[in-house]
Parts: sequence; structure tokens; C-alpha cells
Amino acid sequence: HTHTHKTPTTQHDNTHAPLNHVAIMSFTAAEAAQLKKAVEGPNAEALARILLIKKLYPDNIAMQKFDLDYFGSLGAEDQAALLQCARSGIENPDSGMGCYAMQPADYDRFKPFFSKVLAAYHRVGEDAKHVNDWSLEGVDGLPEDGKLDLTKLGLPELSMRVRVGRNLADFPLPGAMTKDDRINLEKKMCEAFDKLKAMPEYGGGYNSLTPDHPDHISDEQYQELVKAHVMFKDMAADTYLSTAGIASDWPYGRGCYVSEDKGFIIWVGEEDHLRIMCMKKGALLNDVFDRLHTAQSVVESIEGLSFAKSSDYGYVTSCPTNLGTGMRASVHIPLPNLTKDGTDKKAKEVAKPLGLSVRGTGGEHTPIGADGTCDISPSARFCIKEAEIITALYKGIKLLKEKEDAAA
Repeated sequence: HTHTHKTPTTQHDNTHAPLNHVAIMSFTAAEAAQLKKAVEGPNAEALARILLIKKLYPDNIAMQKFDLDYFGSLGAEDQAALLQCARSGIENPDSGMGCYAMQPADYDRFKPFFSKVLAAYHRVGEDAKHVNDWSLEGVDGLPEDGKLDLTKLGLPELSMRVRVGRNLADFPLPGAMTKDDRINLEKKMCEAFDKLKAMPEYGGGYNSLTPDHPDHISDEQYQELVKAHVMFKDMAADTYLSTAGIASDWPYGRGCYVSEDKGFIIWVGEEDHLRIMCMKKGALLNDVFDRLHTAQSVVESIEGLSFAKSSDYGYVTSCPTNLGTGMRASVHIPLPNLTKDGTDKKAKEVAKPLGLSVRGTGGEHTPIGADGTCDISPSARFCIKEAEIITALYKGIKLLKEKEDAAA
């Protein structure tokens, strides 16, 4: 997932990481007054901890933007709900983002909080509005023929992948789901998958991790799918997802649909209800982009399914980093010159100003390939159109290849 979360530390369970009490001594009079007021209420421990994290962890966006006066203006039910959104950042002070939405309406319901978080992370105004648009027409930097062809950049066929995160409007988001919610969501999706299976362009089948599910697969089969990068790993190992409640009730309600040609996959029950993705080894980025657009429209048009959207913020995702498009478009590209020291450090330095993220070929926090193959994707998800993301990937690859060739 596209978090700015640092790799979880293993030396201690940081559910209550020892926050430096010296920080209390350096509180201003106003902060001390806030702390005293906070300590008198029912959420005393959480609020005192938030104040300390503000002091000690400047990179924890949610804690930095958590306004105690705004919190104090909310009713008890809203206060509890907002604290639930912020729980992962309170319990993991070293978080980069530090919050997740728990209900589809949270971004709008708690706009005074989330608008500040979104502005800080996505570098947009607090009044930013997102527009979804898949049409490539008129997008800046699009080749004249409209084809995003990697061979024109002197590249061979590469592994291309585009995904979107989607959530159903009539369920809580994964952090607040009960075990029954997870099982019912999977049931509802299996009816949709039956429709996909009956369509010749999709076909395929569903693989469930839910015990006693008709499509249940063995642990060996599951591990094979993980190895093949088709299925997601056990989320319980991620402290951020665990403290947010997103990894709860594992493996119930978790699974993945895979099309007949293995080029179209839908994850069920990961960080978002659905991760819909298309992948292909090829040279034309339009192939995976167009197929995904068609496929996600097919899924959304199935009776009874409606994706959670915000009128201001686009498609709703659990993590604010993915909000808007929920889209990540990537290629696996060998960069032997930029990675000749065996790490992706130089590649990251070069890619960052180009608006690109670099990660290992197995996803976030995984090593690069032995031949220097890296996973490259545009970082932006919010206040950018889908068509602009795929074009940004093409433009970014072109510039990155120039840097790679120059490093020879």
C-alpha cells in the first residue's frame, strides 16, 4: 500500500511507545493548559499522547493536524469516531500519515481534520476538489497518436500494472468492519464475480481464504499466489494495519478473483474493500489502462454494487494517501546503472524530482531485483486525473531512461 509509513520497528511493541517525558517540561503555557484540559476528559490518555507526539514526531501528519479545540467541539460519538480514525498514528508515533478513514463518509464528516491532512500530504489547498477523468484527450505530454508506447523510448516489453482502490458504499471501511461485515462483503462480491466469470473477456475464478467458503484454497495454494504477486500477504504482520483494525479477523472475507488470462485481478478485503488491477507484459501502457477502465466500470455497473465516493474528494479509500483516484500505475524497469551499488538509493534520488516513486518488485519495503529491476510509479493520486497519472508514468519513464543512460 502506498503509505508513507516507515517500516515497523521490531525491537519493541510500540503500542505504547515510551514517549519522552522531558517533552512535557518544554510545553508552552498554552500547551500545558490544553494538556490539563485534555487530562480532565474521558479521552485523557489518548489526547495527552497526541500532544506529546505533536512535540516529538514532526513527521506524523495526523498528529500534527489534530486540533484539540476542534475535537472538543464534537459530540461524544464523533469524538470516539475521530479517535478511531487517528488510532494508528496515536499507537505508532513514527507513522508518516497516522490516520485512516473508518466509514465512507468520514472525509466529509470530519472535513476540518481530513482537509488539513490531505493538504499536508498531497501538497494541495485545504479547499481542494478532486475530479475523476479517464479520457486521455488533451492531456499534457500525450504523444500525438495518443499511444503511450514504450518501444518509442527504446525500451523492451516490460511488466505493466495499473490498480485502483475501491470501497463499497454500504459497508464500513476495513478498519471498522466486524467479522460478519467482512464475510458479507465477500459474499456480495462473489455474486459479482459470477457475472464476470460468465463473460468471455474475463472468465476465471475466485480464491477465498475464508474457512468453509466454497472457493476456499489451501495454505499452499495461497502461498503460491503470494509468490506470484497475485495475492496479498498476511496483513497481521503490519503494525499500522493491525492497530487501525484493517488486519482484524484475518483471514475471513479475504480473497482474490483472477481472470482466465490472469491479466485482471480483484483483491477482496485488503486495505480497501477492493483493489482492482490489470497487468500485462507489453509495451503499450494504454492496454492496461483501457482494460482497467472498462473492467472497473463493468464491476460498478453490477446491480447492487456502488462505490463509495465523496463529492469533493473522489473515490474514497481507507488511507488518505490513496484518496481521489485510488490509482497506482507502474512498470518494472531494469536500471542497472542507477543501482550498481546494489541499492535503489540513487534511483530514488533521480526519480523523486520527476514525481516518481521507486520500490522493490515485490511491493513496498521489498528489495530491488538482482538485475537492478525497480518498480516505478507516479506518486500523485489526489487532485490529478486518471489520464494524467498514466501519462505522467510515460513521461517519467522517458526522463528516467535518459538519467539511466547518462549514468552508464
